[in-house]
Amino acid sequence: MITLENVHKSFGANKVLQGIDLTIARGQSMVIIGGSGTGKSVALKSILGLVTPDSGTISVDGQDVTKVERDAFLARFGMLFQGGALFDSLTVWQNVAFRLLSGSLKRPKPEAREIAIEKLRRVGLKPEVADLFPAELSGGMQKRVGLARAIAAEPEIIFFDEPTTGLDPIMSGVINELIREIVVEMGATAMTITHDMSSVRAIADQVAMLHDGVIQWSGPVAEMDNSGDPYLDQFIHGRAQGPIEAVR
Repeated sequence: MITLENVHKSFGANKVLQGIDLTIARGQSMVIIGGSGTGKSVALKSILGLVTPDSGTISVDGQDVTKVERDAFLARFGMLFQGGALFDSLTVWQNVAFRLLSGSLKRPKPEAREIAIEKLRRVGLKPEVADLFPAELSGGMQKRVGLARAIAAEPEIIFFDEPTTGLDPIMSGVINELIREIVVEMGATAMTITHDMSSVRAIADQVAMLHDGVIQWSGPVAEMDNSGDPYLDQFIHGRAQGPIEAVR
């Protein structure tokens, strides 16, 4: 479904991606791990066409992402943003139905509201939450609203950017379970970037570690603990000593 071949991207003298090769199969849940500043978000933005690689190719369902019709292309994606990224001035249901209220996916307002309430229910929120504003919700509820928005338009591909950041361990577990259930239910292709190893184990079919601008290791999540790769081993166990230098 998604293929990156020898993708390079620099920002001035900062070489962020230095030849990424990665394949995500249709219906697969891929989790990309790696330290801060290793290029995980740049890779994600490159797939969406928000960042243009200096060289290499990226294709989605066989189409070069630099040559597609943007609106139709982006309509295939759902996104759960790291900080929730809810619109403060819109009610919860308007946030969830945002893509259904304008553009190529536009639905009549009553239908959009009905879909929003259905998606809120799917992530464990009651219909009465629909008319509240984001500021009236807890962090965990805001994350659920963000997840409901990500799936509102029934996307083929869903991206999750640090889905458990800022949540306590129990709520993180709830969000991880919801993500896994929803991805399987929808048959969606999923890509998650995270530092949270509990998320990796709960969400992933496949894991790829990004380090020094390349995929250092990739494989099934079941093989992660016995990979034999010193970079991956250091990262997943949070060791200060190892080939990855801690920035002080």
